[in-house]
Amino acid sequence: MLDSAYIVGAAETPYTRHPEPGVSTSGLLVQAAREAVATAGLRWSDVDGLGVSSFTLGPDHAVDLAWRAGLGPLSWLMEDTNGGASALNMLQHAELAIRSGQASTIVLVSGDRMDAAAFRMLVEHYNRATEEHLAPLPITGPNALFALLTQRQMTALGLSRRDYGHIITAQREWAGLNPGAVYRAPLSLEEYLDAPLVAPPLGRYDCVPPVSGADAIVLTAGPATAGIGGSGRAVRVLAVETTIGIDDQDADGLTTGLVQAAPRAWERSGLGASDMDVLSVYDDYPAMALAQLIDLGAIAAEDAQRDLAERIGTRRLPVNTAGGQLSAGQAGAAAGMHGVVETYRQLAGIAGERQVADARFGVVTGYGMVLYRYGACANVAVLEGVR
Repeated sequence: MLDSAYIVGAAETPYTRHPEPGVSTSGLLVQAAREAVATAGLRWSDVDGLGVSSFTLGPDHAVDLAWRAGLGPLSWLMEDTNGGASALNMLQHAELAIRSGQASTIVLVSGDRMDAAAFRMLVEHYNRATEEHLAPLPITGPNALFALLTQRQMTALGLSRRDYGHIITAQREWAGLNPGAVYRAPLSLEEYLDAPLVAPPLGRYDCVPPVSGADAIVLTAGPATAGIGGSGRAVRVLAVETTIGIDDQDADGLTTGLVQAAPRAWERSGLGASDMDVLSVYDDYPAMALAQLIDLGAIAAEDAQRDLAERIGTRRLPVNTAGGQLSAGQAGAAAGMHGVVETYRQLAGIAGERQVADARFGVVTGYGMVLYRYGACANVAVLEGVR
């Protein structure tokens, strides 16, 4: 078995808040996948593995997308439905497939055409718990549930809305350097605090904006001729770890499965949180971004207030350098892949104006399949730039 698999290409379609009538989920997925293959200096015919995550591809599935896109024959196929954890779930399986020789070139792609009707369908029929217990409530969607979790985290850590504002305003600064972000205009801490409340303590900027778009990466067995346009800019997958059902949906919600997955990833990679040059954490709400940073060991719970102001608010700690979902947008199932694409770009040295100097190591997290306010799936990937 090979020692490593490499991400050798990545792409993201333009994110749009209101998709045009002719835009389709399958079209977005194929566009992102083809662009990722092109950035790797490979041909469409080189692809022999495909992983797909999408909320709105139905009634088609991954095999249908492969056929309609002219891919094949394939030796590896995967479809993942675990929301924000899907990207890293697929990466974990794809890495093993590459290293074991089951496939030589795998494309992983995630995304959705997320208009108002699709979003409503998603939040009302996400799973049986949603249909039977959440949809009948007068407030549709997850905002109220994560407002309760945020209240609990604020009490536990001694935080205020101003403390969470450092996450939002820093990510908006990063987004201002990302041409693909939906929201790029500067946002001051005062503007954040003055925004209308949606579900106290959550205001307008605490709630992730749904958008349409897709993200894709390409994995191969070696970096020698791959990378941007075949330049050899590749990123090695050092570790991918997942924890599913850590609390049986019956805990306080303030920790995620990363408390188990992250130590395994650090041990496997031989690294730690302090070694990471860039961090991409799943940020559907600021409280969840903070919870994962604590679970990773990047921030100590007792120092959260100080670190939010002095490390994240100042961007000394490079977190979600494309703006994260809170400013770039949440493109349905692409939300988890967004951080993978950004971390690849940073470690490959192609992040443009937002490039973190001398970035070599990065970590990406995923968080998905929320029942009530607890995520059933959490995962983490540790990556290394190879140039």
